[in-house]
Amino acid sequence: MQESRAANNRTITLENSEMEGLKRELLTPQNITSANIVNKILCGDTLELLKNIPDKFADLIIIDPPYNLTKNFNGVQFNARSESNYEDYLLSWFPEVCKKLKDNGSLYMCGDWKCTAAMQRVIEQELTIINRITWQREKGRGAKNNWKNGMEDIWFAVKNPHDYYFNVEAVMMKRKVIAPYKIDGKPKDWEESEEGNFRLTCPSNFWDDISIPFWSMSENTDHPTQKSEKLYAKLILASSKPDDMVFDPFLGSGTACVVAKKLNRRFCGIELNEEYCLLAQKRLHMADADKTIQGYTEGVFWERNTLSQQKRV
Repeated sequence: MQESRAANNRTITLENSEMEGLKRELLTPQNITSANIVNKILCGDTLELLKNIPDKFADLIIIDPPYNLTKNFNGVQFNARSESNYEDYLLSWFPEVCKKLKDNGSLYMCGDWKCTAAMQRVIEQELTIINRITWQREKGRGAKNNWKNGMEDIWFAVKNPHDYYFNVEAVMMKRKVIAPYKIDGKPKDWEESEEGNFRLTCPSNFWDDISIPFWSMSENTDHPTQKSEKLYAKLILASSKPDDMVFDPFLGSGTACVVAKKLNRRFCGIELNEEYCLLAQKRLHMADADKTIQGYTEGVFWERNTLSQQKRV
């Protein structure tokens, strides 16, 4: 039975009438060639389909693999394992993914506190780590005998630490000024506007302005570990240029490809689960009509709940 949803629930779902049309737009092992993968979603096993991706294909790779947790991904079960076995799992595909990165390319890999150490060790075997981003994950259950897990990591790595693209001006943060300071009656390092008093700041490696997609957000799907468009927009804007190739080998419900399209990048994604592929393809169609990204307006990222327009998105 289809789940009953509230009238104002904006979660993206699939209608029976659109399934076949969306399926025809996916690439499968039977119809993939290295020439037809640009701006496409590939449905199948990542390790197998990587054989169809040319080496040095991507300017930017974003990876959100299964964490070392027991999790059901729409009928596909990933089971928690020992740290050494999880590291072996990462090593089974990560070196092959790195072959797809250009010599001046960048890679980001998402993780949590349980798997981030294994990820660091595996990444360092292939690339140079530039930084670790930690972002506040405000959603989640509390715990009686432990601290609530409210953070996740994103490792930032490159092939060549002396030659990679990074545009800090594209990811500036607009924060509300609580105690405005003036010199000779004029704002000092902040500006007055109709929306309030704000300061434009350089981003740090701690992000506290990300909202996990939930039922009232137009980007939300039923994928259990969906990353927000705002989160990926920061990675894509900082580490790629318009028309660059963004590649995601664990696409899920499509956020990396959708955001790449909205920001005028080329894209390619691989996802094993057909239903998630169809959701991603539907979101790509939706991006044709709506290129907005919640929390990103007028070329800057707004601090959560500081711009009235953002509260209504």
